[in-house]
Amino acid sequence: MNVFHRSDHVYVSPDLDEVIKDTIRFFNGTPVHSIPTPERFHGTGVYALYCIAKSGIYSKFHLVNRTEFRMPIYVGKAVPKGWRQSRLLPSVDAKVYELYNRIKEHSRSIDIGDGLNISDFFCRFMILEGKESDLIGTVEAALIRKYKPIWNTLIDGFGNHDPGKGRYEQAKSDWDVCHPGRAWAEKCQGVPANKEILVQSIEEFLRNLNEENS
Repeated sequence: MNVFHRSDHVYVSPDLDEVIKDTIRFFNGTPVHSIPTPERFHGTGVYALYCIAKSGIYSKFHLVNRTEFRMPIYVGKAVPKGWRQSRLLPSVDAKVYELYNRIKEHSRSIDIGDGLNISDFFCRFMILEGKESDLIGTVEAALIRKYKPIWNTLIDGFGNHDPGKGRYEQAKSDWDVCHPGRAWAEKCQGVPANKEILVQSIEEFLRNLNEENS
């Protein structure tokens, strides 16, 4: 039997940091669009949503994003069907619309969410297909670590789906507490977080955000 040395199991890639930096540089250079996007497109990949509201609870994002879209409010991914089960990935030529559909789904959530105006929200996205689709989860995680978007790190639940019949014993998400409107969320029967406390945490987050970007 071999002697155990943890170091024998640690993989370190000198190239990984540069690959991630390159993807983030590319991502931040992609065009910004209104949501839902003006045209349907195919592909999978990573996306970010930005807020430029001049009033309401997220109005301070306008100060940060008014000249350029610097701080996302949410970062997410859209993976190929079968990705989690390691099925054969679609070819580059395959017409799959997961990324477009995911952004469109978010557009509907924002449009019906209380206190939100769809015209205040924009997106940018990076299409990763073929072998590059293996980077989707890594790039999403890197962007969340870099920007710590409020709807990823503080107010969770924005990306949730309808849990379905028989699964409504869970509590309404923090996002649905702050921005009620999704009909399926109203069916959730668990004890939700206190909205006043959540709003206070949002205000503190944005106060710190402005101090960091002033």
